[in-house]
Amino acid sequence: MALTVTTLAERPELVGPMWRMLDTWPEFMLHDPVGWANIGRIVAELPEFTLVGTDEEGTVVARAFSVPFQLRAEGRETLPATGWDQALLWAFSDLRHGRKPDTVSAIEITIATDRQGRGLSGTMLAAMRENARSRGFAELVAPVRPSAKHREPHTLMEEYARRVRDEDGLPYDPWLRVHVRAGGVIDSVAPASMTVTGSVGQWREWTGLPFDTDGPVVVPGALLPVHCEATRGYGVYVEPNVWVRHRI
Repeated sequence: MALTVTTLAERPELVGPMWRMLDTWPEFMLHDPVGWANIGRIVAELPEFTLVGTDEEGTVVARAFSVPFQLRAEGRETLPATGWDQALLWAFSDLRHGRKPDTVSAIEITIATDRQGRGLSGTMLAAMRENARSRGFAELVAPVRPSAKHREPHTLMEEYARRVRDEDGLPYDPWLRVHVRAGGVIDSVAPASMTVTGSVGQWREWTGLPFDTDGPVVVPGALLPVHCEATRGYGVYVEPNVWVRHRI
């Protein structure tokens, strides 16, 4: 299908349809407090880094968020272990303090539920790379959430991220493979990229699981088990991601 990609700065009227687009994010993913507090700010304060994909009929079928930040600021320099959360925090701290960004981080690429499996994620990634390059940046980094890791919640991310296919040496994971084919290089694992904490009641609501026993709980869509402290009444999910660097 033909996909037209524009920034929200160019087409602000698409903000409503963009948010209404159906997606497949697990409910618990929407309760990371850093993401909850800052995703909307990307759209409001950085519309030039918000990409929207529309089909031939003008229907919004994809969105992509990224943020600029200063990676080479004192005390930073390396990609953070706290991945996705830290990229958002650095970006809006730099924006508030007027620091000149030198790097762009991908935050999200989402394809409408009924348009998945058609290669649109790769198209949106290419558009994100080009958007960063056209704004004078030489590098795009991405705290990648491997798309098939949820099928192996007990596999260490360090092991999973380095797994390759015998036939071509490309990453085993489909989403990591898209990044590498686009020119990305796997850098490191961000072991605490996103943290979701909730009461056992909240986890039951988010997942439909009982959360009534202490210990690890395998949750559909989670990349590793949620740690449940049923006797203390809470559960914690700390998600690892994989940093990928794109020279652009």
